[in-house]
Amino acid sequence: MAYWRQPLDRDRVRVPQGIVHIIEDRCKGCGFCVEFCPQHVLAMSRRTNAKGYHPPEIVDGAHCVNCGLCTLLCPDFAIYVTDGGARIPDRIEPIRRDEGKR
Repeated sequence: MAYWRQPLDRDRVRVPQGIVHIIEDRCKGCGFCVEFCPQHVLAMSRRTNAKGYHPPEIVDGAHCVNCGLCTLLCPDFAIYVTDGGARIPDRIEPIRRDEGKR
């Protein structure tokens, strides 16, 4: 979706990235993680795990923003997200509007 305006600090703030990890043998196929993922990173797979359930699979891991919602909603602790790393800056410098008026 294209927006007609952009945030003022978009060149300084980086979108966080997460790496999704699924422990398939713990999953019972409830689908909470798939249903409530805001970035639609997950989908239910066609294959089955050792228990006979359909675990989720990662469809588009590059769009994960490390919100952790899938981790919070999973009743079996079968999914977790780790930090993707380099896309988050260490420190953001504020812009001072009065610097150029001297």
